[in-house]
Amino acid sequence: MKILDHLEEWLIAFLMGAATLVIFVAVVHRYAAGAPIPYLQDSLLKIDLSWAQELCIYMFVWMAKFGAAYGVRTGIHVGVDVMINRLPPDTRKFYVMFGLLAGALFTGIVGTLGATFVWEIAHTDSVSPDLEVPKWIVYLCIPLGSYLMCFRFLQVAWSFWRTGELPHYDVAHVEGVDATEDINPYNLADNLHPADVKEGGTR
Repeated sequence: MKILDHLEEWLIAFLMGAATLVIFVAVVHRYAAGAPIPYLQDSLLKIDLSWAQELCIYMFVWMAKFGAAYGVRTGIHVGVDVMINRLPPDTRKFYVMFGLLAGALFTGIVGTLGATFVWEIAHTDSVSPDLEVPKWIVYLCIPLGSYLMCFRFLQVAWSFWRTGELPHYDVAHVEGVDATEDINPYNLADNLHPADVKEGGTR
C-alpha cells in the first residue's frame, strides 16, 4: 500500500512541476520572440511551442484526477460536518459510512463510464489538435483517477468502520519537521527576552 501512496504522490508532484516548467518556458519564449533583437528573434520564431498550452491542460487534468484521490486518502477535501458531529455516535457513524460508500459508488460509476468511453475512442483515429497524441491516452485519466478515488473511499470507509476515525489534514503540519515543545520566553536565562515581573519587581 505504501508503494501506491508514494506512486500517487510522485505522479502528482511530477505533473505539477512539469506543467509549471512548460508554462514558464512557453511564456519566456513568447516574450523573448517578440523582442526586436536580431538573430535571437529569428531563432526563437523557428521554435514551435504551440503545443505547450495543450500539454499543460492535459497535465493539470491528470493532476486533478489523481489529486482528488489523494485528497480522499489524506482528508484534505472540504466538508461541512457541523451537524454530523453533533449527532449521537452511532447515528454519526451511519451517516459518515453512507457518505463514504456513496462517494465510492459515484466514482466507481464514473470510472466505468470513463473506461467504456476510452475503449470506444481507442478504436478510432481521433488525436489531439496540437500534440497529435491518441485521444484515448488523454482520456485515460478518467477511469484511472476515478477508480483510484473509489478505492480510496473504500479504504477510508474500512478504516473508519474499524477505528471510528477519519483522516485529518493538519494545515500547520510541515513534512519532515518535528513538533517542538512550547517554550516560555519569560523563563529564558538571557537579556534578550522580557522578564516575567512578579511581586517586588523581580523575576
